[in-house]
Amino acid sequence: MENPVNNIKRPVDRRSFMKTGLLAGGAATVSVGLLANGTLARAQERVADERLDTGDVAILRFLAAAELIESDLWTQYAELGGLTSGVPLEVDPNQPLNGYQAALQNLDGDATQYITSNTLDEISHASFLNGYLESKGAEPVNFDEFLTLQGSQATGAQNIGRLTNLMHLNVDTSWFIRYRSATNPDFGATYPQAIKITDRTAIPITDADFNDPNHIQVIANIAAFHFGYIEQGGSSLYAAMNQKAKHPEVVRITLGIGGDEIAHFLEWVDFAGNAVQAPVAPVTDTGLTFPDFFNPLNKLTQPSLIFPVPCEFIKPNLPKCSVIRPLTDKFGGAVATIASFTADGLFTGQSKKFLHTLHELAVAADAATR
Repeated sequence: MENPVNNIKRPVDRRSFMKTGLLAGGAATVSVGLLANGTLARAQERVADERLDTGDVAILRFLAAAELIESDLWTQYAELGGLTSGVPLEVDPNQPLNGYQAALQNLDGDATQYITSNTLDEISHASFLNGYLESKGAEPVNFDEFLTLQGSQATGAQNIGRLTNLMHLNVDTSWFIRYRSATNPDFGATYPQAIKITDRTAIPITDADFNDPNHIQVIANIAAFHFGYIEQGGSSLYAAMNQKAKHPEVVRITLGIGGDEIAHFLEWVDFAGNAVQAPVAPVTDTGLTFPDFFNPLNKLTQPSLIFPVPCEFIKPNLPKCSVIRPLTDKFGGAVATIASFTADGLFTGQSKKFLHTLHELAVAADAATR
């Protein structure tokens, strides 16, 4: 005989149901979540393991070449104007400043630190890009055979072969006006030179260059405008290459390193502005004068402007917008960069083989498409 007690229907315990139901549902949700996360993780691993196509390889190889060039020139600046003269990436607070370091610090008290930091950044970019290429089974860029140029012989400079020449520069200073203008080179705008710098050195060549305060200050001022020229070029180059990149990691690389180049550029905009205002300016040496751009003031050369002013972007009839410019490969791409570096005098004395190698790398990078 059945126990009547067993036939009594117990009322549902809502708290118990909610607890067990939620736990079961929660477990299901967690399982789905883990499954989704696991699927996402596997998808990300597959993307990371994918080989790069020829376009992405070409982009990264050219960027590695550009960073090797920048590493070489910045190392020369750091040896003579960085934290510790002669040991560009070390700090010796007890070492007295040479005349070049002192002249640079007239523009900014942290100049020597900024120069050393910029140098370390560029070296890290070159090392990473080549390491990443190798991790993908692609050929890295090696310019060791082209380290043949004679650099400075002033105290502090290392007696080693150089890739670039900083002693015969034709610095394009039009960037100083471009970033204060509402026009955009991507729409065909052109700009005059803020300062005309032709066949001048941006580093002391011998110890004799330290002797005259005006002479060494003008050399430091040339360097200041050259710093801005180099880093604005890198800002546009990475932005232009980003628009061509296909692989998600290559997009991340161009955005990540490109953002660092922009950070460099903004510092040197301010730095160059200090070279054309009191108390440093006006200053003259052997036919080259850095005037005080506040006297008289012209908005297109206003020294105290650091950030890009709003300009034409995408379409001329749209509202103006503050952006990095140029952004197209016609003006900011790989071939345009090498043409600009060559006109700058960076490769004075370099071999035809080096220039041919650079040109081939640049053409391949510009040919990449998304």
